[in-house]
Amino acid sequence: MKKIKKRLLPISLLALLPLFLSACASQSSKNGSLKAPTSGPYYWIYEWIGQPLQHITVNLAHAIGGASGAGWAIVIITLVVRVILMPLMLNQQHKATLQQEKMHLLQPQMQLLQKAMKTPGMTPDQQLALSGLQREIYSKNNVSMTGGMGCLPLLIQMPIMIGIYQAVAYSSALAKSTFFGISLSSKSMALAIIATVFALIQSYVAMIGIPEEQKKTMQATMLMNPIMTFFFSMSFSGALALYWAVGNLVMVIQQLITTFIVQPRAKKRVSKELAENPIVEVVTQAKIDAILKPAAEAKPGKPAPSKNSDLRKRNQGKQHRNKQ
Repeated sequence: MKKIKKRLLPISLLALLPLFLSACASQSSKNGSLKAPTSGPYYWIYEWIGQPLQHITVNLAHAIGGASGAGWAIVIITLVVRVILMPLMLNQQHKATLQQEKMHLLQPQMQLLQKAMKTPGMTPDQQLALSGLQREIYSKNNVSMTGGMGCLPLLIQMPIMIGIYQAVAYSSALAKSTFFGISLSSKSMALAIIATVFALIQSYVAMIGIPEEQKKTMQATMLMNPIMTFFFSMSFSGALALYWAVGNLVMVIQQLITTFIVQPRAKKRVSKELAENPIVEVVTQAKIDAILKPAAEAKPGKPAPSKNSDLRKRNQGKQHRNKQ
């Protein structure tokens, strides 16, 4: 469950994007663009990110020229952002692979612990002792409890996505711009499909070389990425759909590098580390039995004998001896 929650966290962050973008949108002006925000956090994003991106996009569009100049400007901005983030994301993928390989080897101990956690009638002290064993498994085997993947790349991209939306929506020139005949200010089914196809390819490549037991837990979350991509691309302007389409194309390339270069290297590194420092066995059945022994001995429905009952039994014995 914890792994699934971690993978759903980026999707949850993406789900907040419609709230930002819908709050950004205001009344339309006469020239077809939206009125820019004048106060609040959306104004700050527009002031520091949206407007600079707007100027860069307009200047690039003029330099490129043609009817699709603005679209090519968004493509260039997206490529620059993704290329800058790629080393960070590849590094995180490397760390995540290291964690996954170690967690795979720790599964026998984790399964013992998970089975013990389901024991009925455990006391708070026993639960605490089992939780302590879990922390000990991670610490003694140098495994992070938070996992290797982080949300920093997505957190960096969110203001960029909002800025691109604002740049097109609040500019009269960009609001009327097109990319090969596709409006950048209106919703685009074509760009949404392209972005979704690239997201599906990226998810498929990500599943290559993954152990079967991990695939089962990853399939649902991997399918969420294409679904969310299509939903967002169809919910907002063609400019954002173009951003996601180009971004997902770069993600396919990045995933190919991860699957065929980063992950094999990480696995070799783990093998080398484990040859020098083998997995530490923290959890054994004997240790779990020692913790759960009081719970196993306590029979439900039969309370432990009290001191008063023991005293009554002794008094009855004395009276019996006196009668004799």
